[in-house]
Amino acid sequence: MKYFFLFLTLIYFGTNHAQEINVEVTVNTPKLQTADPKVFKNLQNTMRELLNNQKWTSDEFEQKERIDLKMSLTISEEISSTRFKGELAISAVRPTYQSSYETPLMNHLDKDVVFDFHEFSPLQYSENAFTDNLVSVLAFYAYIVLGLDYDSYSPYGGEPYFQKALDIVSNVPPSATSTYPGWRSLENRNRYWMVENWLSPRVKPMRQAMYDYHRQGLDVAHTDVETARANMLEALTDIDKVNKAYPNSVVINAFINAKSNEIIEIFKEGSIQEKAKVYQIMIKLDAANASKYRAIRR
Repeated sequence: MKYFFLFLTLIYFGTNHAQEINVEVTVNTPKLQTADPKVFKNLQNTMRELLNNQKWTSDEFEQKERIDLKMSLTISEEISSTRFKGELAISAVRPTYQSSYETPLMNHLDKDVVFDFHEFSPLQYSENAFTDNLVSVLAFYAYIVLGLDYDSYSPYGGEPYFQKALDIVSNVPPSATSTYPGWRSLENRNRYWMVENWLSPRVKPMRQAMYDYHRQGLDVAHTDVETARANMLEALTDIDKVNKAYPNSVVINAFINAKSNEIIEIFKEGSIQEKAKVYQIMIKLDAANASKYRAIRR
């Protein structure tokens, strides 16, 4: 009988206290030449198990609260039989209150992923040490996504997770950065600068704006769409101020990549004044694609 109750307990905790992330992983090999395709199938499963089974926070998530995350790893080069180079696409969404709509939190392509993988070797995350580059890359983006998600529910709620992402960067030894690029360099599009931006005092108003955009905007749209749009416009105004103080930052580009299409669709329905204001903001935030924002004013 005691084993029966133990069984019920395991079911309860397994179904009602799910981990934080619900990830879909794909590994693509368009240029595969020598490696056995089974290796990459195993890699795909191993990546998914690490991200889904690791406990990333101290909070308990219901199944419906888990963050939907997609990762697509495209192998571009076989450096050796166990070392590979590729690109990792990361996208994450967040549900909106009382709605079936999911809003994008992240849509990012990391072009500098070099990693070692031995078939049937597990991927294990160590919080205090750099042991495997692929594990560190996956954990880094897990914490970035958690930081974005928590920031969207409470002002600066993602702080501990952005800090953990920075810890991962700090744990990468300088001697490893030549073998495993993408962590630190002078150009400002690597992982260090991504997390540095989110933790920078210059970006703090944008983090408040992320809360206002989501919690005071999208989450109230089901009851008061006009108030929701007004709050989102105020958030965009604050993001524009951050862009003036910190031009060409990684976080502004990340925001545009995730949100530009959503902003266009939402403010198509706005007032003439809202459309004009949003249009002026977006052509400054995303000058290279200014023409796409004409759709707001039609």
